[in-house]
Amino acid sequence: MDTSLSWIKAYVPDLDCTAQEYTDAMTLSGTKVEGFTELDKNLEKIVVGKINKIEKHPDADKLIICQVQIDEEGTEIQIVTGAPNVKEGDKVPVVLVGGKVAGSHHDGNVEGGLKIKKGKLRGVESFGMMCSIDELGSSKDMYPDAAADGIYILSDNPEYNKAPVGADVVEVLGLHDVTFEYEITSNRVDCFGVLGIAREAAATFGKKFVLPVVTETGNDEDVNDYISVDVQAPELCSRYTARVVKNIKLAPSPEWMQRRLASVGIRPINNIVDITNYVMEEYSQPMHAYDLDTIADHKIVVRKAENGEKFTTLDGQERELDDTMLMICDGEKAVGLAGIMGGENSMITDNVKTMLFEAATFDGTNIRLSGKKLGMRTDAQAKFEKGLDPKTAMEAMNRACQLIEELGAGEVVGGAIDYYPVKKEPITIAYDVDKINALLGTDIPEEDMIQYLETIDLTVDREKKVVIVPTWRQDLERLADIAEEVARFYGYDKIPMTLPESSATMGGLSEKLIIEQQVRNIVETYGFCEGMTYSFESPKVYDKLNLAEDDILRKSIVISNPLGEDYSVMRTSALGGMLTSLATNYNRRNKDVRLYELANVYLPKELPLTELPDERVQLTLGMYGQGDFYDMKGVVEEILTRLGLTDKAEYEPAAGKTFLHPGRQANVIYNGKVVAYFGEVHPNVQKNYNIGERTYVAVVDLAELIAMPKETVKYAGVPKFPAMVRDISLVMKKEVLAGDIEKVISKKGGALVESYELFDIYEGEQIMSGYKSLAYKITFRAKDRTLTDEEVSAAMDKIITTLEEMGATLRK
Repeated sequence: MDTSLSWIKAYVPDLDCTAQEYTDAMTLSGTKVEGFTELDKNLEKIVVGKINKIEKHPDADKLIICQVQIDEEGTEIQIVTGAPNVKEGDKVPVVLVGGKVAGSHHDGNVEGGLKIKKGKLRGVESFGMMCSIDELGSSKDMYPDAAADGIYILSDNPEYNKAPVGADVVEVLGLHDVTFEYEITSNRVDCFGVLGIAREAAATFGKKFVLPVVTETGNDEDVNDYISVDVQAPELCSRYTARVVKNIKLAPSPEWMQRRLASVGIRPINNIVDITNYVMEEYSQPMHAYDLDTIADHKIVVRKAENGEKFTTLDGQERELDDTMLMICDGEKAVGLAGIMGGENSMITDNVKTMLFEAATFDGTNIRLSGKKLGMRTDAQAKFEKGLDPKTAMEAMNRACQLIEELGAGEVVGGAIDYYPVKKEPITIAYDVDKINALLGTDIPEEDMIQYLETIDLTVDREKKVVIVPTWRQDLERLADIAEEVARFYGYDKIPMTLPESSATMGGLSEKLIIEQQVRNIVETYGFCEGMTYSFESPKVYDKLNLAEDDILRKSIVISNPLGEDYSVMRTSALGGMLTSLATNYNRRNKDVRLYELANVYLPKELPLTELPDERVQLTLGMYGQGDFYDMKGVVEEILTRLGLTDKAEYEPAAGKTFLHPGRQANVIYNGKVVAYFGEVHPNVQKNYNIGERTYVAVVDLAELIAMPKETVKYAGVPKFPAMVRDISLVMKKEVLAGDIEKVISKKGGALVESYELFDIYEGEQIMSGYKSLAYKITFRAKDRTLTDEEVSAAMDKIITTLEEMGATLRK
């Protein structure tokens, strides 16, 4: 939101402050000013000059010598210029020697401006410079009558033709002004218009706020003879007003209107367009104008679009609509997208004779969603989606018609169509002085509070102790809001610092966050560094990961309005991002890289979506360089142990992951559930990601681990009785899993087995082909006695007997 200081002063005439004072005071009272721009910055000693005589330069074909009068006493100076558009008698901006301009025609504004000095051009002295609009720090967009490539001829504009020679050009052009940029919160819809900002300024500086006087307009005719309105979607259009203007006379708008529009970045076009823009900026109420001769049956119908309906907007784009979008139609066709943009078929042209004015209140949420679906964003849409006050529609309509008559732009037909079935009424909020002071930590008298509230047009009933809130203050709903209004104008800087009176509560982390932090500590201890990748993914990742066509990971959620194909689906696995990060490090010649990510994945329960997806946290690990399959296995085991999951995990080699090496992968099963998988990345996948070393990954489903019961860590004393150790070396087929061997050792050894450790694996010439040798160290210990050799031997016999039944034999 932008405003100029001069426009604010039109409604707060007694306002007298500098730009910095205004910025500080408005920000402190709650209307945050982001910054300001002084339009007259670096414009010094620039006057209205009149060219009395022009001569050719003796030594340059493209230069001319001008004798320019710079005051009413007839003082002349000589200026040499190459401008092609000047002639004798023209009034032009002249910067005198020692003066400044904002910049140059070609380079735009220059920091600190450009100082003008006396000089010579091809041997002829020049004592100043005639200015283009660019050199004055503005542009042709803001001053449409200015030459695109040449000096700004003031006398070509009727508004400036009578300016006396020697007058201050900056004053003549209305550049002694400041524009302010505001950061307005979305709940302060009233402050998206200049009137709302001016009301805040008046209250902040304690000055009188003067609303524009809107007079009654219209001839003796009846608007109902020209147009009828049928609102078929009242839930999306709470108010619709319309008036008719005939005998339209298109012309440039007056200079004061052009300057105010230009100050907020709106290019002046003509009187009709400028009036609609002016009222939109003044009242924060978008308006639209239709050529009445293009409206079939002279009837307006406000309805929802049909699915698949096509409509061409003012920008020439054909758009496909659906049945949630609100349309403005005539008796035969659609003529506008409600609250967003009009139609090409009803646009105002230079041949317009009779015009229909529209000011309405549309449902803000619907306008926002419709614009988002269509990929559109307009100034009107930005205001409608905030939720406008229905009362403002008719006020803005009457203001626009008043300006039509004042500027002689047409003849307003009498009466107005006003569809407003359910009127919005002001609300009342009970106030309690003691509660407000307790909330703020102040001791403000009631009379002062009432004064603050009345300065912003809130009505206070002292007897009933209530505040009557006008409809345009949609942000005021409860006592706390009233307290905030009091605080704003009492002054936040005056409120003393006090400690909160409520008792303090102890904060803490949830179990989920605690476990995530534990996992971070564990993996970082093993040399992994945390990475972060996008939750948005490209569907091409599925092919790079060698996923089967029916793989469940391919069933991902498609984003409705993606940034591009590379970010068009929600990820079902973080492996794509992990491998991309590893590939980036590899291609930059980083060695021994270990990365991890605590990543959310999004698993739809069904497609298309009927409910929110299963959003779960997974720990994804990736590494290349130093480390192998068993190192990754050890990290996963350490995570389970440190989280209190002390039962023995099982490993399933047939994990079935197509992106992992078929012989070097495993599912991790804990209490019958798959909680993780790990393995070496498939060579083809490594190639797809341009990684030239063996790469290992692991994915741990933290959501499963968090839900599992965990054992509390218990500390035991140093054993009182000695341990007995036995080694056992077994020969078995390669297909027999080490995990199956360990189950037998644990089960048959019973409570006497304290631990076991696989310390050797052998495959070679000394054993038969297709067989392998595993050697274990088994430690036995009893808590209450010293074990005998007979007890240990009996336990070993049970273990060996069971292993032999599985096909394993003792290695001799």
